Amino acid sequence: MILSKQQMLSEEQAITATARSTNVIALGSPGTVLGAPAALVRDIGKGNLLPLFIQVDEDFDNLTSLDVAIQTDDDVAFGSAKTVLSMNFLLASLVAGFRSPIVNVPVGVDEDYLSLLYTVNGTNPTAGKITAGIAAAVQTNDTVPGA
Repeated sequence: MILSKQQMLSEEQAITATARSTNVIALGSPGTVLGAPAALVRDIGKGNLLPLFIQVDEDFDNLTSLDVAIQTDDDVAFGSAKTVLSMNFLLASLVAGFRSPIVNVPVGVDEDYLSLLYTVNGTNPTAGKITAGIAAAVQTNDTVPGA
């Protein structure tokens, strides 16, 4: 797995309450082509797949489940965040080494900033860490059909 420091959203981030990823990735504003009436439309989830890595680094405790939402916004403070995709993970699966089945940035990431929102359901945990970011590739250990 190849990860870039500039493309990390969370690096062993302790999740002890609902929180945004430590880092926000600035995607930049698309420009306007000379003579065009409006700026280009961008959606980094379309076209070639962009690998997204989300892994539990430390077992979680106490909570019932954790929602992980991929969000985008045109404001770095995420005052009007748009949730592109959200998944719920039960406490039983939130153990060190668990990797999210979300392995690519989904279609709909079309604003200037990208982040994750971790929403704790139930009691706030006292333990539990996550690492997440854009990767060169995500190893899934899936077998190739017919191989």
